[in-house]
Amino acid sequence: MPDTTALDEAISMIEKAWAQPIETLEVLAVRRPCDDPLLRSAMRIRAALAVTDNTVSVHQDRLHALTRPGYVPAFYELDRIVNSAASLRVVLAESSAYVQAIRYVVEAREAASTADRGPAAHLPRAAVARSGLAPRSPEQVPDQPVPAAVVGRSAPSPGPSR
Repeated sequence: MPDTTALDEAISMIEKAWAQPIETLEVLAVRRPCDDPLLRSAMRIRAALAVTDNTVSVHQDRLHALTRPGYVPAFYELDRIVNSAASLRVVLAESSAYVQAIRYVVEAREAASTADRGPAAHLPRAAVARSGLAPRSPEQVPDQPVPAAVVGRSAPSPGPSR
């Protein structure tokens, strides 16, 4: 079993992305939720992950108790073993989904911070202006219409056509 839990992984991702300890980020997420909605989202996902992390521990402890070395489980305990194992798999899948969700929030934060810097923020507007799709002011004269494209083959091609 790995020593690092999904909660530990999530906490390290959040601390690395916001460059502050988790205790400080918890306070910021509660006191000023509008300042950084991505932080608030990450902290809420982390809270849900804390619950599933506790549930993982409970199911693992139950399975270890029911399958300890030298112990032969009774017939009625076999069903508990199967149910605990299935529940553990479900909760581990939920934990993975929560960690992935936090990863997406961190990636969105990084993308938003890089979009605010540099010329990349102005590229979509420049592309629209160059394409001629930009709205015209009333005093601008419209350009001449573009001739329609020729439909059909322009040159013979080798091979059969369909």
